[in-house]
Amino acid sequence: MSLAPASSALPVYTLSDFDFTLPPELIAQHPAPERSSSRLLDASAVAEAVPRDRFFRDLPALLQAGDLLVFNDTKVLNARLFGEKPTGGKVELLVERVLAGNQVAAHMRVSKKPEIGATLALHCAQGHPDGLRATLLGRWPDAQGPLFRFVLSNDAGDDPYTLMERHGHIPLPPYIERHQDADDPNASEDAKRYQTVFAKNPGAVAAPTAALHFDDALLAELEAKGVKQAYVTLHVGAGTFQPVKTENLAEHRMHSEWYDVPLATQEAIAQCKAQGGRVVAVGTTTVRTLESWAASGVSQGDTHIFITPGFAFQKVDALITNFHLPKSSLMMLVSAFAGFDAIKALYQTAIARGYRFFSYGDAMLLTRKK
Repeated sequence: MSLAPASSALPVYTLSDFDFTLPPELIAQHPAPERSSSRLLDASAVAEAVPRDRFFRDLPALLQAGDLLVFNDTKVLNARLFGEKPTGGKVELLVERVLAGNQVAAHMRVSKKPEIGATLALHCAQGHPDGLRATLLGRWPDAQGPLFRFVLSNDAGDDPYTLMERHGHIPLPPYIERHQDADDPNASEDAKRYQTVFAKNPGAVAAPTAALHFDDALLAELEAKGVKQAYVTLHVGAGTFQPVKTENLAEHRMHSEWYDVPLATQEAIAQCKAQGGRVVAVGTTTVRTLESWAASGVSQGDTHIFITPGFAFQKVDALITNFHLPKSSLMMLVSAFAGFDAIKALYQTAIARGYRFFSYGDAMLLTRKK
């Protein structure tokens, strides 16, 4: 789904407009000691020209009774699998989606692609000699698709979710420096912290990172204040880390992700709006989910929505989000939400004040530009 700008009179932005220089030391390699101890750049007060430095645990003071926080409850899969081809060459799979019939769609990193029908011998977790294997069936979703379709199986006939949980590894973003194998000393920390405390529906290969700042105590404090909570699901794909490569944004082909807006959440949003509350999206994945539903009228399915400046938002009033990669579709989304000039200024402020960027980094609170 790709939507046209709300007005043809708006400025036309190109890819270069969303570039910025980030000091490497501001790319967070580890999470904050506690989830809610990360920093929060508060740009929610429209009347204030200078954003305020806060901590994420201050969020209850910035929201009001009757506001509705909407979270993405997707669960990150242990989607990275290692193994060998029949010829002995090394191979790495990143499972993007579980399909019917024990099939999966995956990215494949290998020196030379194996033939259709080849069976890869995948590494099993220590103490679980399951005979884990993946048989290549072709490309997905079609013959020219960017992913590869495999049957993922073992001797016991377990399903792909079970096999990944047992044998796979957390698929961290490429900018977090880790050993790409089972021996990484940070594996225990990542397994716990690169997952939200309310993760429920398995299917993502990347975490909805703005939600990583919430812990049980903060959620309870928000509930006690009268800030309501609702959930959607969007299974975040690896495409979220890919920079846009076409200078003309209209030529960009957005990756596909599966989403669901449950009836209970639809009703909670309607009630919030009717009572004058604000719908506060936690993360860009929640924005993409809610605005896909609003634009299409379809509450469950695949979305290719590409949100750029000029987009007419229908559901989301405020946004909690981390700081995103230069030239990324997420940078374009937040610019559409809060205003291009405002976001450029906020990012420069965050850099000057030493905020930590990307998945394990800090967050900001934005109000939608009217």
